[in-house]
Amino acid sequence: MTAAEPPLLRVRNLVAGYPKQAGIFGGTKIVPAIHDINVEIGRGETLAFVGESGSGKSTTGRAVLRLLPVASGSIEFEGQDITHWGKRTPLEYRKDVQAIFQDPSASLNPRHLISHSIELPLRRHGMTSKKEIRRKLEWAMDMVGLQRDHLNRFPNELSGGQQQRVAIARALVLDPKLVVCDEAVSALDLSTQGQIINLLADLQEETGASYLFIAHDLGLVRHIADRVGVMNQGRLVELGETEQIFSNPQDDYTKRLLKATPASTPLGRDARRAERQRARLDLAAA
Repeated sequence: MTAAEPPLLRVRNLVAGYPKQAGIFGGTKIVPAIHDINVEIGRGETLAFVGESGSGKSTTGRAVLRLLPVASGSIEFEGQDITHWGKRTPLEYRKDVQAIFQDPSASLNPRHLISHSIELPLRRHGMTSKKEIRRKLEWAMDMVGLQRDHLNRFPNELSGGQQQRVAIARALVLDPKLVVCDEAVSALDLSTQGQIINLLADLQEETGASYLFIAHDLGLVRHIADRVGVMNQGRLVELGETEQIFSNPQDDYTKRLLKATPASTPLGRDARRAERQRARLDLAAA
């Protein structure tokens, strides 16, 4: 995102949470789970949210997807305030903002063929030509590296990695402008995680989509994100360029997250090497 180009998504002073019954006659109220979130995502950019479970990462993503009510603040998409659209979100927004969730088996109907699962959003958004739908289905399979005959299989006939590729195909078949990836690879084994991360990066380069990537694995985030936001107890405690966050974290919570990375991982070894280097410099200065 250049200085002159407006962001695709702008979140300002966002407070959002979960509805709760406020007594017998009091209706419902929103119990805040995130507080005062300010962030922007540029076109073609990947912003990652990291933090422990319960830090508010997924809640922020769900608010952007309009799956949770907003108590205060605003969400702007392409310069339009979408905060108070009400229960009926325009179909155009549903097309432009898609999601990939953690468990692909839970997001695919076990009774539907893969072709039917990917075809549904196309029909929902007005595509009726059988020839055009078939072309899009085949393009989607090619795009995510699956064989076209996978379209004639049921979800339980596919591996977890293949199911997640189907979920990615279904999200990207509508040519969205923003994709919310909520722990999209955390349920997969390490080798499959790497394949999916590389696939997402390649597809972003091809389609120009922006990603809001939600994860707890700092190693994955370092490889895919342009910028990183660190969340703790519902607040955004640090936000910056990826390498700056990893090489020179400012917030104590960020430092603790990096320090807690297992030493067996490259990221953990880097963090400990940097810590030893700082200790030597401090000792020399003393």
